[in-house]
Amino acid sequence: MMTLDLPPVWLGLFLGVVWLMAQALSVTVFGALGDALAAGLLVFGLGLMGLALREMARARTTVLPHRAASALVVTGVFRLSRNPIYLGDVAVLLAAILWWDVPLALPLVPVFMVVIRERFIRAEEAGLRLAFNGAFDEWSTRVRRWL
Repeated sequence: MMTLDLPPVWLGLFLGVVWLMAQALSVTVFGALGDALAAGLLVFGLGLMGLALREMARARTTVLPHRAASALVVTGVFRLSRNPIYLGDVAVLLAAILWWDVPLALPLVPVFMVVIRERFIRAEEAGLRLAFNGAFDEWSTRVRRWL
């Protein structure tokens, strides 16, 4: 049975909440500067995701969080963040908040990060530590979880 408990689903839910807030709260705070920052964050976030997916494909390991990794990927963007795809998700969420001009949605960003950490990252890191032992420990001491 396939589960819908996947990070893109959670991102979609949070984006939906931001969009609903934008519909209910018609304000202009960020304006053109917000739009420019949103575009930059969107490009950054999607680029980060793409680069991470490419590194994972090169290593021939899964991108699905509920599956065991067959390789510990520490190259490319994984030298900067242990979770570049999730960091990209955060950038996309921030971009939506700026684009739709919903400053009251900013607290959703740390809430999203906690959800992702608790639902995915903790279990992923435990699995990587078990599978790759010292290599994971060495990498995780050098590279921060987010940035």
